[in-house]
Amino acid sequence: MADTKDYQTETWAIRGGIDRSEQGEHSELMYLTSSYLFEDAAQAAERFSGEEEGNVYSRYTNPTVKAFEERLALMEGAESCVATSSGMAAILSTCMALLQSGDHIVCSRDVFGSTTMLLNKFMAKMGVSTTYVGLTDLDAWKSACQENTKLFFLESPSNPLCEVADIPALAEIAKSAGAWLAVDNCFATPILQKPLELGADIIIHSATKYIDGQGRCLGGAVLGSKEQMAEVVGFLRSCGPCMSPFNAWVFLKGLETLGVRVRAHCENATALAEWLQAHPKVEQVFYAGLIDHPAHQLASQQMSGYGGVLSFRVRGGRDEAWKVINSTELLSLTANLGDAKTTIVHPATTTHGRISDEERAAAGITENLIRVAVGLEHIEDIKADLSLGLDRL
Repeated sequence: MADTKDYQTETWAIRGGIDRSEQGEHSELMYLTSSYLFEDAAQAAERFSGEEEGNVYSRYTNPTVKAFEERLALMEGAESCVATSSGMAAILSTCMALLQSGDHIVCSRDVFGSTTMLLNKFMAKMGVSTTYVGLTDLDAWKSACQENTKLFFLESPSNPLCEVADIPALAEIAKSAGAWLAVDNCFATPILQKPLELGADIIIHSATKYIDGQGRCLGGAVLGSKEQMAEVVGFLRSCGPCMSPFNAWVFLKGLETLGVRVRAHCENATALAEWLQAHPKVEQVFYAGLIDHPAHQLASQQMSGYGGVLSFRVRGGRDEAWKVINSTELLSLTANLGDAKTTIVHPATTTHGRISDEERAAAGITENLIRVAVGLEHIEDIKADLSLGLDRL
């Protein structure tokens, strides 16, 4: 299929990136090979130098991985996509490829705990500094900019409080500062949100989550301009955090059903958020689909749905939160999300457990906070399972 066609995102999710062999297979092929044969020594030299396009070594060129990259790029409206071994590898590859010692990052406080650790511990060793600001505080983003600011980084919706960034406004601030705006689009997926259309320069994905959809494989992706992604490919070629062909094939299959799955996740999450909000043992619910959520109007403008992840605070502290979690019989106690199975986790002691108490407090990660990634089970069964603990408080 020509990428010039004006197909909808759900159609690209099924038809994009297909390059059939002479066998005429209907499904995408899985190329499980580490290296490739060349016709002669001259062709090998031309492939390695880049004079001739073609596969060289599966660390950075593989037909199955390429099909996944092309499909996701079409869905996001990006010039280029680079697949990586995990979502964190996507963030690392972006930083290592595009930043250098002496550069500065402005990052939202409302990001995954491992992202904070990567920036604070490892990028700091490389001489890259980071300033953290509130996701929705536009003045703070402006004030945090320095002469050496090169990257804005954020998640929207955020993990786990589901805050929503004003992406067009932040794109303008980043542009004025001479910085790139990178948006982690993991929670929304291209089904619900297109950050590049809103002004962002780079998109990050953990394909492990909704793109897979069944908790099987690790993977990530970085999307942006051809020029930027050429730098990321260079990092993969030398350093190797690449996606395996098998995982890419699984993700291709996941993309085919992404649209229908994400819509069903949204429907269940909205119903659960409304039910939790009315529960007497629940102190507060965080989900942009609720009309009284501070970001509801903004999310309605930027997204076509509110996602499948929500969080809520129970009345009490850690003991009460753990009691609710430990009482469930159906929900899966795991930190993963985007799965067909509903998952539940205590962020303060898991996903955000490695950051400092001060950092957790600033990000709103309290001891009574529970995150639920709402799956595809019947909504009444999900409610009933949560009731096992909530009704005992």
